[in-house]
Order: sequence, then structure tokens, then C-alpha cells
Amino acid sequence: MDIRPLTETYAVSPQIMPEDLALIAEAGFSTVICNRPDGEIPPEVQADAIRAATEAAGLQFVLNPVIGGAITFENVTAQGEAIAQSAGPVLAYCASGNRSSIVWALSQAGKQPTDTLIAIPARYGYTLEPFRATIDDLAKG
Repeated sequence: MDIRPLTETYAVSPQIMPEDLALIAEAGFSTVICNRPDGEIPPEVQADAIRAATEAAGLQFVLNPVIGGAITFENVTAQGEAIAQSAGPVLAYCASGNRSSIVWALSQAGKQPTDTLIAIPARYGYTLEPFRATIDDLAKG
């Protein structure tokens, strides 16, 4: 498990395993967002398995599958709503953490400067520069 904090209340991670959920709860997370479509992964780490482990650990689970190269406005809206409605820190995961970083940045457009939304994920090697214009457009409302 490789948790990468983008803010004090939002972190991303590559694929998590059901057995990771106890440690995720211990780390203080309240919500786990799955940004990985089931079609990419074997059954033992698909959404239903992670949901069961998340809920068994006393955490909220949100399914928001993001298809690489095909992020939708619905994905962005769902991510922002899940973050806003969480009772505490959020851990979002996908294959590498990149898609979870992108939908976070897009959902935060206008709440933080675009440069910041691009620079924070860059610390972990996530390149959001191609999304600069989209972030700027979303920030305009």
C-alpha cells in the first residue's frame, strides 16, 4: 500500500487490497473512493470485494469508476461530492493514483489555483499539465 497525500484530507493510492483496509482505517481515513473500473482487475480486488472490506472496517465506500482517457464530467462531479460529503479524510485509488489525482484536481477547480492543482500531484510523478485548460475552464464556472 502506497498512500500519497495530496492534501491533509485527500490522498491517492495505487490499487489497494482488502487486507489493507484495517490499516487505512487506522490511518484515519473515513471514506474510500474506488476510481478503478472492474474490467481492469481480477475479482478479488474488484469494487464489491473492496466495498465489503471497507464497510467491515467501518469506512464509507464510494464507487466512481474512471476510464483512462475518458474522464467524464459525471466522474468529476461524483468525486467532488464524495470529498465534500466525507466525514473525514478520503483515500481514492485506481491503478497508479493518476486518475484519482486528475478527478480530484478537476473537482477542485476554482477552489485552489490551477498551478497548485497541477503542482501537488506532480510531487508523485502525476502529470496534470495536459488538463490545465480544462481546470481553468471549470474554475470559470
